Amino acid sequence: MRNSSLILIVWFAIGTWLRFTNLELKSPWTDEFSTMVFSLGNSFRNVPLDRAIALDVLMSPLIPKDAGTGEVVQHLLSESNHPPLYFVLAHLWMKLFPQNDGLISLWVARSLPAILGAASIPAMYALGYIAARSRLVGHLAAAMMAVSPYGIFLAQEARHYTLAILFAIASLACLLIAVRHIEAQKPLSFWFSISWIAINTLGIASHYFFVFTLLAEALVLLAFLLINWRTEHRKHQNSNSLKNIPKTNYENQSKSAIQNFKSLIAVAITTLLGGLIWLPVWQHNYNSELTAWIKNSDRVGWEWINPIFQLLAAWITMLSLLPVEVTSLPIVIASGLVMIIFFIWVVPLLIRGIKKTLTKAIDRQYVLLFSSFVTTSIVLFLIVTYGFGIDLTRGARYNFVYFPAVILLVGASLAEEVKSQKLKVKIMNLKSYFYLANFQLAIILLMGFLSALTVTFNMGYQKYYRPDLLVPVIQKNSQYPIAIATTHKTHVQTGEMMGLGWEFQHLSDLEISKKPLFILAHQDNDNSILPTTILQKALSKLPRPLDLWLVNFQAPQNVKAQNCFPSSQTLPFVDGYDYQLYRCN
Repeated sequence: MRNSSLILIVWFAIGTWLRFTNLELKSPWTDEFSTMVFSLGNSFRNVPLDRAIALDVLMSPLIPKDAGTGEVVQHLLSESNHPPLYFVLAHLWMKLFPQNDGLISLWVARSLPAILGAASIPAMYALGYIAARSRLVGHLAAAMMAVSPYGIFLAQEARHYTLAILFAIASLACLLIAVRHIEAQKPLSFWFSISWIAINTLGIASHYFFVFTLLAEALVLLAFLLINWRTEHRKHQNSNSLKNIPKTNYENQSKSAIQNFKSLIAVAITTLLGGLIWLPVWQHNYNSELTAWIKNSDRVGWEWINPIFQLLAAWITMLSLLPVEVTSLPIVIASGLVMIIFFIWVVPLLIRGIKKTLTKAIDRQYVLLFSSFVTTSIVLFLIVTYGFGIDLTRGARYNFVYFPAVILLVGASLAEEVKSQKLKVKIMNLKSYFYLANFQLAIILLMGFLSALTVTFNMGYQKYYRPDLLVPVIQKNSQYPIAIATTHKTHVQTGEMMGLGWEFQHLSDLEISKKPLFILAHQDNDNSILPTTILQKALSKLPRPLDLWLVNFQAPQNVKAQNCFPSSQTLPFVDGYDYQLYRCN
């Protein structure tokens, strides 16, 4: 027991170190700005539109103020499309740290998800131990969670996904316990049902897509109940008559089954009611610009198979991700080859381990349960993606829905490989099989550790927006005072500009005269020319000469009337920013 605790502490220490390493290295992107602004109790609507504003004005929503949780919920529900639980927790977390007159600390904003991500390591150990009744499975699941590059990616963002993962782990544990009680014909306790309801309700309040976790659990549980009912029915039929079964036992079994059925119905209905609380908010934001990026019902050609590849990419990064996003082509090629070789070796190994667990009665139940859960979750994703035109596969982070179950199955498979090789030790060479088992584990854990470092050092799972690359380009190529203009639909575009503003704000040699101005020209869906008119009007009020940078400007770029002409310079590509330099004389 003591050794087991020490090993778990090692996994926790490694996972925590990985999650906190270079926590501020990556520039914050627009979704993280949403978290910071709303968690502070501030609003994006205080940023003026349709005119030139100073850098300090753009960044003002990131300045901490004396706000309460009521303001957090109010601004979030009126301006965003997320439930408030995490944002309230983040607000309380930020209150624990001294607030300066400057901007909110990025480390503070990201440290809460990192802590919650680290907490998922012992949580996975507990889930593995409950599922397999094996410390080995628990330790291997915890180890894989500790070094998973996908887990590191989610933990190093100022977002709510690590909180949702914790609720997913807890809800899966409840599912497993419920199945075992039903199979053993033991009644579910009142407090267990209350706990499961609370976990499910809080999970929905942390992320709406937690509903997919619950829906997959419900379908798997329903299938189990049907199979269990048929099994019990056959037992009674094979007995030829009820006389062969003690009447008291039969009555107790029936009573327990009815009680469990009522408990499950109560859990389902109460969870549903807890989720329906957010339905009006979800409906209000469903057709907003905030969700437009995920909708894709007009696929043509190869676009039909994009979701499959996007899912595969997310699955791969749950175990391995070498530096495939660096600028050096030889490193990219070498990393890709190593990953291919690794998966050619590890996938058959994991499949073999799963097959071995299915041959053992003690392990078959939980492996089938979690395998069915993962499969059902993926099928739900594909149904929504292809059937409703909402591409859930475009955001790798949405796979948090079934991520813990995948890690548990990997841990179970590896544990079976280790146990099977230990059995062979008795009849074959002791040292060779001992080292073989540890060699396989060492390779997999080392690959995970190197992959985690890939994420922490920004060589993998890079941000969708790279203001850290664009700002140096703007500085290098600007000869005169700078104005940066973009079209504005929602606070997403405000966040895109805040990313640039954040980089400018943190330049140690930035003089007041070199601070850029920003123009957010609001764009209605029914008037695509309006931003151009707004831009021209704003430019007419600015002194010359001027360097105008149009960044993600989704409207006609007609600024010649203001004596602004495109530069002939060749500028580098930057992720997340489509930009053009204009010289205004």
